[in-house]
Amino acid sequence: METHNKNPVSASLASLVFLLYSFAQFCYAANDTIKQGESVRDGRSLISGNNVFELGFFSPGNSKFRYVGIWYKFDSKALVWVANRNMPISGRNGVLRIEADGKLVIHDGNNSLVWASNVPGSSNDSTAAKLLNNGNFVLTRNDSIGDTSRALWQSFDEPTDTFLPGMRVPLSSKRGEYQPYRSWKTPDDPSSGNYSLGVDPNGGQQIVIWDLNKRRRRWRSGHWNQQFFTGVPFMRNNASTLGGFHISQPDENGTMYITYTASTPDIYRFQIGWEGREQQSRWNPSKKEWDYLQSEPDPDNECELYNFCGNYSTCDRLDRRRCICLEGFRPKSQAQWDARNWSGGCVRKIDLRCPAANGTSVGKAKPDVFKKSRCTKLPDLATLLSSEGDVDACRTWCSENCSCIAFAFIPGIRCMIWTGDLVDMQYFHQRGSLDFFYRLHHSESDHGRKISNLAIVIISLVAAAFLVASLWLLWRYKTKLNGLSAVSSKPCCNDDDVAVFDVSKGKSKEFSTDLSGPADILKDGNQVHGPELQNFDFSTIATATNNFFEGNRLGQGGFGAVYKGVLPGGEQIAVKRLSGHSGQGLEEFKTEITLIAKLQHRNLVKLLGCSIQGEEKLLIYEYMLNKSLDNLLFDEAKKSELDWKTRLSIIEGIARGLLYLHRDSRHRIIHRDLKASNVLLDAEMNPKISDFGMARMFGGNQNEANTVRVVGTYGYMSPEYAMEGLFSVKSDVYSFGVLLLEIVSGQRNNSFRSFDHTSLLAYAWRLWSEDKVMDLVDPCIRDSCSPNEVLKCIHIGMLCVQDSPAHRPKMDAVMVFLESETATLPMPRKPTYTSLRTAVEEEYVLDGQEIVSSNDVTVTTIVGR
Repeated sequence: METHNKNPVSASLASLVFLLYSFAQFCYAANDTIKQGESVRDGRSLISGNNVFELGFFSPGNSKFRYVGIWYKFDSKALVWVANRNMPISGRNGVLRIEADGKLVIHDGNNSLVWASNVPGSSNDSTAAKLLNNGNFVLTRNDSIGDTSRALWQSFDEPTDTFLPGMRVPLSSKRGEYQPYRSWKTPDDPSSGNYSLGVDPNGGQQIVIWDLNKRRRRWRSGHWNQQFFTGVPFMRNNASTLGGFHISQPDENGTMYITYTASTPDIYRFQIGWEGREQQSRWNPSKKEWDYLQSEPDPDNECELYNFCGNYSTCDRLDRRRCICLEGFRPKSQAQWDARNWSGGCVRKIDLRCPAANGTSVGKAKPDVFKKSRCTKLPDLATLLSSEGDVDACRTWCSENCSCIAFAFIPGIRCMIWTGDLVDMQYFHQRGSLDFFYRLHHSESDHGRKISNLAIVIISLVAAAFLVASLWLLWRYKTKLNGLSAVSSKPCCNDDDVAVFDVSKGKSKEFSTDLSGPADILKDGNQVHGPELQNFDFSTIATATNNFFEGNRLGQGGFGAVYKGVLPGGEQIAVKRLSGHSGQGLEEFKTEITLIAKLQHRNLVKLLGCSIQGEEKLLIYEYMLNKSLDNLLFDEAKKSELDWKTRLSIIEGIARGLLYLHRDSRHRIIHRDLKASNVLLDAEMNPKISDFGMARMFGGNQNEANTVRVVGTYGYMSPEYAMEGLFSVKSDVYSFGVLLLEIVSGQRNNSFRSFDHTSLLAYAWRLWSEDKVMDLVDPCIRDSCSPNEVLKCIHIGMLCVQDSPAHRPKMDAVMVFLESETATLPMPRKPTYTSLRTAVEEEYVLDGQEIVSSNDVTVTTIVGR
């Protein structure tokens, strides 16, 4: 009887277990979908098939209210969508379900309707809602579950604050400005906040952030040129990361769509934060955190705030004036301008003559002219004229229509015109500036300035006197002039010890010109009789570079462009052409000649000669086949060419070159602008330090100096130099440390972005302190490098970037550390100084008289920044 009584109990338990198991399996199989009559109660959730997204009830931060939303399963704090953002639920009795009419709804604990999907009419068919792998929550009929093309409703059509890959943002001139994304009110309150993100389809599509309280724009991306948004330098320099944006062709209704498709399996999101900044981030699975790639507007760059400088003014973050009126304009209020309040903008100095501009007839008056200007972020509120024609047609149309005050012809956008005030212009210090032309009164043009009759008479008399004096001088010094007649260019140097070789005569001469340099640069020992410096004829160099053809441009320095050329004998050269518009360039030109002409080292670039003719000033260097280090190191497609062995060789070569400058040359030379773009690589990948235009020489026992003319590149400048103007050999050591960490990591310090670090140095220190320093190594060499060598290099880099110069090693010690396998390295101190962040490398120059003092007396006078 006992056995007989146990069997039914065992059978019942087995049946119950089986039913529970079957129910669990059913729930698991359908955990991304709910159907009509089913529900998701608070405490349960749906999970997408790829296990990336989760939908359910949540409370943000310290809030006690409950909301239905979608978040990343691996990071529940990263919300991408909220249903009832403006109708929170009190208590944990909320439920999400599909009603009998097919709508998706949310009820609170009192069964009151809190939210409902916007489905027109009622459905007679059964419906189902599915959480897709891209984070989209889609309501369809049961016969098409998950099919977005047949969706009755989907969350992607009603976004909150986040744009995800797979979303489509419509662009239509009929719709006008479209603001689908709305920030949270606070970090703990997902209700509609004070900022919106969307698109403006007019005059070239662009992304815009609006400040809803002030009812105006806060930031814009610049116009789309079919490749990137022109006002976002980070985007054009990181095409591999953010190159997945695409704008479709207009459909039958004239609507286009912005989409984003990631080029890698990485997870990206774009979010308008509650504080009004759009953040672009990527999930880092190895660190289990988000890498923040970019934030717009940049909180450290006020130039990115909409129309920060007012109308008819360009904002330049690296110019000490910050805001600069367009030529032909003046500040509307000079008093406000002097107080560094630029919001009033600029006004014309002379009104236009065009009838529509001032309402008067001009008769036979000369027409207005168009002035060319360069900027990277073109003015806002443009109008697209036509997709046909060329720049001449664009100019003609604007010239013939008085309402047109400016035009531009941009590849990928075509003809753009402006009929209102020119607003929100910005200049970036990088290649890719865009030309636009704005209307001016003819007297403001270079060729329209009148000269009075009296001035003509005076100029004629002066010219006649000059001619008489020239004839007398010609007779007086005819022998010397005959000796120089074959040389069409000015000689490059005036130092008594620098011989200039005239290539047209084939012999060496000692010249003296108005170009002055350090008189004592190289006057001891055998260095006085160093190699002769060739004085090239300008026409020879112009021919060698095909008249400085843009296709031969190798790069752009702070004071001019560099071109590739081929001499008649077949020798390849690199030609630095001093920009005629560079106010700082002449001094740097002289410095480079007097310094590098006699410096001979395998890790310093070789100067072959120079040329001066009128305003043209050229420096001719040996050509480096592999260009600059940054051309390979920061290019995702090319950096694999730099294996660890090559990178270590480059690090050691740069160190040897610096050691020569600091210790082994006759005078101590401080480079002051060491960075990746100033390290050139020859055919064998041997590094050569270049660009000595900012270098300074120390003599005797001088160890440091002070300057009011701070020059260099933020991100590589030592703290004492950037903030106090104090520089020494330790300034170069700091730059070397930054460069070393860049070579190891493959990351650019100036554009580095992670979760909570705005510089590579801060990130490196965190990894160092957490004993995770191998995470800093470039992934493309991490598996093939020598860990001991890498760790030693990072250790040296951390020593070099310490805040205090006294704590940094000298270059001779650095060489010992690099070459020795047994040297004991001291422990570095935490660097607290962080450089200003830039999207690209930015040259920084403050004007002012330079003061150099000896070691016993230091003068510190810094121009306000």
